Amino acid sequence: MAWMEKPPQAGASGGMMAGTERKADMFWIVLMLAQASVTPQIDRGEALFFGTANGCSSCHLLKGRGTAVGPDLRGIGRLSAAAIVMAVHSTAAQYVQDVRLKSKETFPAMPGAKDDKTIQLYDLSKTPPELRKMDLAEIDAMTNTATWKHPPGVAKHTAQQLADIVAYIRYAATGARQPVDPADAQ
Repeated sequence: MAWMEKPPQAGASGGMMAGTERKADMFWIVLMLAQASVTPQIDRGEALFFGTANGCSSCHLLKGRGTAVGPDLRGIGRLSAAAIVMAVHSTAAQYVQDVRLKSKETFPAMPGAKDDKTIQLYDLSKTPPELRKMDLAEIDAMTNTATWKHPPGVAKHTAQQLADIVAYIRYAATGARQPVDPADAQ
């Protein structure tokens, strides 16, 4: 790649300076090219995160977009790819309640704000979740769910799709443009 080489510089170190500068320049060029190659993966991950009615953003907020029903994902964006995949596959639903109304209607819900007379419930049977403001008097019971599953625990993503989603979550949370190998996303 002769077009990339700088002509040797005269100086106290003679030709040595030119070799060191070339190595430094090559380092930055290689780094820039490596980061540029990650961009398509991050773009695909962003499209999956925000795309479709049942994408991650139907429940999660990231970079000011989406719905703040589920947990904020900025915290997990600092974790390893394997840890993020484990969280995505998690069916733990510790915050989700099965709600039974006095009318006998039932639905899984993520509780929101509550006062002495009302409660806000995000109805997870709807996609995206629907905010329902209920009078407490309408509710017969609220119990920890035994049936609701985190959507990615039910839906199947390919290893490549999961790697793309993880790359986007990490980028959105930290700004780091790091590739994620599909083998690390299984």
